[in-house]
Amino acid sequence: MRIGGGVRTGSWLAVIVAAVGVLTACGTDVDDITVGRGLGWPVAGHEARNSGNTQVTGSRAVNLQWSRPVGGPIAQPVTVGSEGQIFLTTRTDANCDIYSYQMPTGRKRFCNPLGPHAIYSPTLLDGASNVYVGLDSAVESANQLGQPRWRTPVAGVPTGMQFTGDGHLLVITQSGQVDVLERQTGKRMVPTQQLLPMPDFLKTPNVDWPPAGNGLEDCATGGPDCAVATIAAMEVDSGRIYATVRKPGEPDAALVALRYADGKVVQEWSREILAGGSATDPALSADGSTLYVGDNSRRLLAVDTADGKPKWEAHLDWEPRRGISVSDDGLIIPAGDDGYLMALRDTGTSYERVWARKDLALRGAPVQTAGGTGYVPAAIGDGLSLITFDTATGATVDSDVLPGASGTTTGTAVGAEGEVVVATRIGEIFTFREKA
Repeated sequence: MRIGGGVRTGSWLAVIVAAVGVLTACGTDVDDITVGRGLGWPVAGHEARNSGNTQVTGSRAVNLQWSRPVGGPIAQPVTVGSEGQIFLTTRTDANCDIYSYQMPTGRKRFCNPLGPHAIYSPTLLDGASNVYVGLDSAVESANQLGQPRWRTPVAGVPTGMQFTGDGHLLVITQSGQVDVLERQTGKRMVPTQQLLPMPDFLKTPNVDWPPAGNGLEDCATGGPDCAVATIAAMEVDSGRIYATVRKPGEPDAALVALRYADGKVVQEWSREILAGGSATDPALSADGSTLYVGDNSRRLLAVDTADGKPKWEAHLDWEPRRGISVSDDGLIIPAGDDGYLMALRDTGTSYERVWARKDLALRGAPVQTAGGTGYVPAAIGDGLSLITFDTATGATVDSDVLPGASGTTTGTAVGAEGEVVVATRIGEIFTFREKA
């Protein structure tokens, strides 16, 4: 079902400022905002490949810079703009569902109301720190000051967004709707596609459209009520999109390849190979030939992107969750809160286990940086610590306590100057930077 076009919104202040030409990112036909791989951590997996890997050289000795509660739980990873501005979604009694903080001090820059299900949508940032976020039956964009730019209706709540090679916004909701929107206005650029069969309203006219938040609580585990539980990966040069899709009533999920080209999105192949569903964001190799994805049968799969056929599978001791960190030279580090820190390397037709740290219980997503340095939150004693490790050997090179933290974290982000940011699910942010 295609639902409407872009709807422009904005406060009187934003309109006045835009009229005098200060907010050049808002309301123009000129696209001068860079997107894609760059400094900061603009999307949960760092860039469209979902690699969890940055070219910023990570520090091997960091200190806690600041920490603060946000006033509500956090379900999705934080993102960090190219100039260090931090963004996250939550749900609070103060009617604030998206927050932004300044990196140097932790001072709140803005908070805006969005709706009760925005907490399930991760944020996405462009080069000017305009933020794109999902909410109940819509996608919204605001500038770095929190002033609204546009809002476009969709069916469901976006569980992930990416930038396309031509600078537009790829949006996929948990109910399976696929759209490509213009970043400046929110206008639909291609016909809406659906990853699930649509009901025939002529045969069943009394069938209601599902509520916007239907099945969102199942997304964290890839459960049966969440059709699209993960953030799609995209190979921007070819326009190839890789998403996980679980149809209603099916025990397994499919890995689906789409292509955005020639003014449309079309499906190229689909393979039902994800046993028990998937809650792992698929990640692409640096050359785009292999896709890595986990499923709920404790497998990590390497898939040929040309046809979706598995190249190999690794049996883990836990169900993988969230992202998979894949370095440019092929070092693969999976996540999952029931697992431990380990690394594999793709050998083409199989894999080799490079190292394993069974003493480090994961409590978040590992990431890799330039210089052979990685970061991951882990359970140490009764609390949590940020572990800095050598990606070649897995050895710990630094360990820093997250004061008072418990439970688990939603993700790990690395800023443009090497800052490391993690957020706990119970709702606290911790930022670290290189020791003076």
